[in-house]
Amino acid sequence: MSDRARPPESVTTLYTLVRGDDWRATQAAGEYRGSPDDRRDGFLHFSTAAQVRASAARHRSGEPDLFLVEVDVAALGDALRWEPAASGSRPGLFPHLYGPLPLAAVRGATRLPLNPDGTHAFPAGID
Repeated sequence: MSDRARPPESVTTLYTLVRGDDWRATQAAGEYRGSPDDRRDGFLHFSTAAQVRASAARHRSGEPDLFLVEVDVAALGDALRWEPAASGSRPGLFPHLYGPLPLAAVRGATRLPLNPDGTHAFPAGID
């Protein structure tokens, strides 16, 4: 595995934002195969705790029935890659999973209610 593909040692948990219908289908299927955007891009988009709020604001603003899915980095193996944003518009590396997300790698899923301003109300511990 190249250094670029390795997560920073301090990152043990990743997050992905999953629409409610997709999350319910995932629970029945035993794995998450991604949103239409994920399938178009060829990988599942993930975020660190420091990235997920900005990701929600950029890609899921105002969406009700959204789940914050918490994932164990170690359970993803070599299918996880750390890469720059495709557009190059955001600095840093972002976690991308090249394959389905097995439910066995999921630590938990939390519904994200909307605040009055349309932003999502994240649980404590999310930067």
